Amino acid sequence: MSGWLVIAGLGPGADHLVTPEVTQALAQATDVIGYIPYVARVAARDGLRLHPSDNRVELDRSRHALELAAAGARVVVVSSGDPGVFAMAAAVFEAVEAGPPEWRALDIRVAPGITAMLAAAAQAGAPLGHDFCAINLSDNLKPWALIEKRLRLAVEADFAMAFYNPRSKSRPEGFEKTLRILNDACGDARPVIFARAVSTPDQHIRVVALPDATPDMADMRTMVIVGASNTRIIARDGAPIVYTPRSVGA
Repeated sequence: MSGWLVIAGLGPGADHLVTPEVTQALAQATDVIGYIPYVARVAARDGLRLHPSDNRVELDRSRHALELAAAGARVVVVSSGDPGVFAMAAAVFEAVEAGPPEWRALDIRVAPGITAMLAAAAQAGAPLGHDFCAINLSDNLKPWALIEKRLRLAVEADFAMAFYNPRSKSRPEGFEKTLRILNDACGDARPVIFARAVSTPDQHIRVVALPDATPDMADMRTMVIVGASNTRIIARDGAPIVYTPRSVGA
């Protein structure tokens, strides 16, 4: 039996936002591997083995998936959102590069998904309508000094910014420092979108001016989007529309 490995994105949370490509891969899989809450989103069935694991064992998880595929299994490694955005695709390829030569001959595919960043932006309007950047605020795999440098340079370049992993119980101070840096560097009241649990029944969208943003508005289920200097708010009954124009004046 010829095995294969698909690294799949399950989207931001709602079942209807899982792509047909990912659904088909899951239907054909013999094994599903991933972080515990993501594997829990996959329905059990006869002939399917589920392998949930902790969030900080990405390389071990990747090697396990590659070993199974090399032995003939049809393996799907699941991530939330898109697997290529701060997720498992890079971890699998890191394991391939460091692993035995035969892993490079495996049938490995990446099945994209809807990122939390794009799902959150869609709920708010079009805040990423012009140039933007995405920054992971977790310092688990990079030093805080690099995060701070990138924040300041993103403000200097006047990007809209999307922040992943803004604030956890183990590192609550990071987002507080982020807000201080942004307020110091921006010097204006550009909009900040706090989009929590997007596409799930717990979804909550809040739009505030940067000076009014506080650390407690975010947690690990929150995507934070900070507008550029020209990002606009259209007031209306109900939730406002936030968008960044497609053009920038000279």
